[in-house]
Amino acid sequence: MALTSELFSGLCLITLAGIVLLLQRHYLPLRTTPEYLIVATFFPLLISCSIVILVPIDLASSAAGDDGSRGVVLHERVLLVAWRVSYWLCFVLTWAVLPILQSYSSSGHRSPRNRLMEALRENARYQLMVLSVGLVGLIYVFITSGVRLYSLKSLVMALSYFYALSIAIFLMGHGLVAVPRGVMRNASVSGKLRRIQVHAPRAYDKLLDATNNLEDVEVDIREVMKRKHGSAREFQDWIGELGDMLQLPESAIPVRSRAGVPLVITEQYLASLTQRFKIATHKKARFNSEWQALVQSAADAQAVLDSSRTKRLKFTRHFSGSSIFERIPFLNAYTRHVLHYYVLPHFYRAIAAFLALASTCIVWSELVHGFAPKLSLVSYTVIHHPYSTSGQVGLAGQVIAAGWIAYMCACAYSSLTTVKVWGTHALVKRMTSGSSACFYASYAARLTVPLAYNFTGLLDKDVLGDETVFYKFLGKLISLTPLGEGLDGYFPVLILLPVAATGFGFYGWVKDMFGISGNVMEDEDEDEDIGTGGWREGRDLIERELLGASGGSTGIRGLLPATRAQPPAVGPGTSRTSREQPGLGRTGPIRLTDDGEADAAPPQGGFLGGFFHRVKNTLDTVETPGWIEDLKENVKRPKWMSGEGGSSSGAPRPRWPRFRDGDGEASGLLGR
Repeated sequence: MALTSELFSGLCLITLAGIVLLLQRHYLPLRTTPEYLIVATFFPLLISCSIVILVPIDLASSAAGDDGSRGVVLHERVLLVAWRVSYWLCFVLTWAVLPILQSYSSSGHRSPRNRLMEALRENARYQLMVLSVGLVGLIYVFITSGVRLYSLKSLVMALSYFYALSIAIFLMGHGLVAVPRGVMRNASVSGKLRRIQVHAPRAYDKLLDATNNLEDVEVDIREVMKRKHGSAREFQDWIGELGDMLQLPESAIPVRSRAGVPLVITEQYLASLTQRFKIATHKKARFNSEWQALVQSAADAQAVLDSSRTKRLKFTRHFSGSSIFERIPFLNAYTRHVLHYYVLPHFYRAIAAFLALASTCIVWSELVHGFAPKLSLVSYTVIHHPYSTSGQVGLAGQVIAAGWIAYMCACAYSSLTTVKVWGTHALVKRMTSGSSACFYASYAARLTVPLAYNFTGLLDKDVLGDETVFYKFLGKLISLTPLGEGLDGYFPVLILLPVAATGFGFYGWVKDMFGISGNVMEDEDEDEDIGTGGWREGRDLIERELLGASGGSTGIRGLLPATRAQPPAVGPGTSRTSREQPGLGRTGPIRLTDDGEADAAPPQGGFLGGFFHRVKNTLDTVETPGWIEDLKENVKRPKWMSGEGGSSSGAPRPRWPRFRDGDGEASGLLGR
């Protein structure tokens, strides 16, 4: 049995390594990515995946009785070596190697030595902050446990664990609600299409801003290139490399001076300019990819809805080739319609209900395991033979345990990619930057260990005890002090905060209360009122983009502003047409009007009508805070404002001028 278990464990490790390589191939441009980045991101991802398998094996090996075991088991010494290698490799990668590589990749210096020195300086400040916090903890540990090397090791592991656990609990709590809700919302094709249309204007604005930002940086680069043989002669090669990476044609660059370019070109300025160019390039690639995915999803959803009449479904790929599922031979036009219109919606609802039940079990177990471990629902799904002498955890329990850990990690990782706290990093298909790859790889390794140990705490210790190798290696050091033992037992109860905030729309309530216009910790699926034009404007943008893509144009991907007098002003009262720039050098369907043309054409109603129209648009875009709305409901209007009864003087009351909006409905000066 031992040989079979070792062979099975080795096959699992090889399979996970293959999955990690495919994951890297999906997100990273392997031909242009340096080897050190590929290797540095491979090991954290592999260790994170292997822990999902290692914990169930540890549970079954520790629960093995005198009569043998029921599942896949390994020798205690093998497990101890595996945990030591996994933990300390993750620790070094997440606290030292990957942060330095992240800063090294984003640095704008040309020399590897200067890039490394800049990365070390940036991380030195961060490490000093961590050490200053750890000094307070060191004093506490020495007082409670004595001055010895074991106490110092306990402090390092405990602080690292609780720091990662606090982030993991917050992200997992958010994902436990957002993941099932997102799957349930995708079950409705029409609702999915409406949410895509609502989100389209903001995605389009982000792409416009990213393109304009890239243009500004390239204008600076071209200004520097003019001094290549003059004052910046010593940086000729560096400036030449920047010129080779330019994306905009020279004819598309506006003729205007740039006050931001200094008279004397220094190495530090070129490094800053190179870093700005890297950030602008990756940001444009990110929002371009998001826009293409959004338009393609809208086209697919519309095709599914249209197939209800013809009973035939055929997807049209506007930006990429057909997917693997579309190449399945037995899926013809009719069976594809049945699958997407009837089968998948019910399947998504069933999956959403199952995931919601799993989330409920996890939240309940987190709440009760500290004081009533017998009530933990997760424990009953893993421990199937609590009184058996041949092992309490069998193969089925190991598979279920791996599923629990994988779901907890998936919820945390999904929140890491969707929440707006880490908005500077993003995963882009085949175009992920090196700094973003290091960031996500580090957090994948950082979050897996505390989530895995937190899962073992959900199991009934009266049955399994504290005999797992994982507990002997990490748990004893965490529980060395009374504070650590108490936090380990009751700190996960704080998962109620992100669960309640996400489930009951707390983020949106706070945003409405204080009139905040941004979305920091709110899901994109919750954004029902984003964009300045609503779903109709998003529908028009998507339709015009699809028409341009089908007509052979490059669509929004070729968005290259040609003439622009000044950077666009973006504000609450700025209309979309005033921010979109003329002469984009593209044949796509989205025509961007010129500010001069828009001002030259007088609005209907003459000058006075145009003035009132602009005032109305400005006031309509101002969101009234929720507490003011509640106050208005409790304040009684005077009779002369309520419109009831006549005037005391008998003279008719003046009326505000009324205008017609785009939908044909009358609206007053102050809106409806």
